[in-house]
Amino acid sequence: MKTEVAIVGAGPAGLLLAHLLARAGVSSIVVESRSREYVAARIRAGILEHSSVELLTEAGLGDRLHAEGDEHRGVYLQWPGARHHLDFVDLAGRSVWVYGQTEVQKDLVAARTAEVVYEVSDTALHDVTTDRPYVTYTDRDGRPGRVDARVVAGCDGSFGPSHASVPGEEFARAYPYSWLGVLADVAPSTDELIYAWHPDGFALHSMRSATVSRLYLQVPNGTDPGQWSDQRIWDALAARLGHGQDGWRLKPGPITEKSVLPMRSHVRTSMRHGSLFLAGDAAHIVPPTGAKGLNLAIADVVLLSRALVALLREHDTRLADSYSDDALRRVWRATHFSWWMTSMLHTSGDPFDAQLQLSQLRWVTSSRAGATGLAENYAGLDLAH
Repeated sequence: MKTEVAIVGAGPAGLLLAHLLARAGVSSIVVESRSREYVAARIRAGILEHSSVELLTEAGLGDRLHAEGDEHRGVYLQWPGARHHLDFVDLAGRSVWVYGQTEVQKDLVAARTAEVVYEVSDTALHDVTTDRPYVTYTDRDGRPGRVDARVVAGCDGSFGPSHASVPGEEFARAYPYSWLGVLADVAPSTDELIYAWHPDGFALHSMRSATVSRLYLQVPNGTDPGQWSDQRIWDALAARLGHGQDGWRLKPGPITEKSVLPMRSHVRTSMRHGSLFLAGDAAHIVPPTGAKGLNLAIADVVLLSRALVALLREHDTRLADSYSDDALRRVWRATHFSWWMTSMLHTSGDPFDAQLQLSQLRWVTSSRAGATGLAENYAGLDLAH
């Protein structure tokens, strides 16, 4: 098969890139190792920045988002005996939306703007330092396949072949704790997200819809979710989220999914190698505390789509040449914010650290300057910047 852009990975980054390219008249073919059903069902991020919502709307992908998504003005920051609401609209003029990555994926699949080859294996990238790169793979029937292109876009995550095909240094950090995440068939007990510091560890009350709650607990690395019974999970959430504090009550319900998510960061020093461009998790990972993962992928794809349209339609290399530097400036800002939120809210067991964290939380919730800084970063920088 021949196309202008071969895209590796059919998650939100890959399909959104294909969608934006198609709107500009640039052809693409997407190859994906997982099945369509698996990619559509996997549970990931649930918060969209203001600029992400604007981009999806402008790209014709906002109908269901605006009908079924939930716009939030801000979040709550909490520690024992205190809960404070930060109003992002008042502080920074921007809101955020609760709309899961699963739903974004459904909207992209429904748009059907690119050919996608699912369930491939042995994917490999070739001649990426030339202007005639190609991608080979084995399809689900065991037959060899090949996509010849002018550009390859690696949107296949941190363990895919694209990530490994870009030489250079990588900055990385592994955090000494993980998140135990659960989905529960129960209406959320809060109108907006609660980020809770507690001596026993961090907790987060999020949501997926009016009837499904998404909740997280800080746990040690290597935790087996099978060791956490439903009752143990609800007891820990109630303690850390302040059940009974000022009359607030956590509503338990049937838990339908449990998983453990390690907390890590990594950033590649370059997001381009010849004709290969990286976007999303193939180039960077951030801990989920700052709700940046999906939004960074969307920002990457906006920059990359503009660069590839200029390159392939106008033979203008300037945006392609600056793509990596332009994207990494935003990546490092989001990486810092994610680290800052993570270090402020997750306990280490050190009493000195605990006092520093509580001091920072009190400052953020009592200083308009501190609250505005959090709001600007959480609700997201404008995509033009």
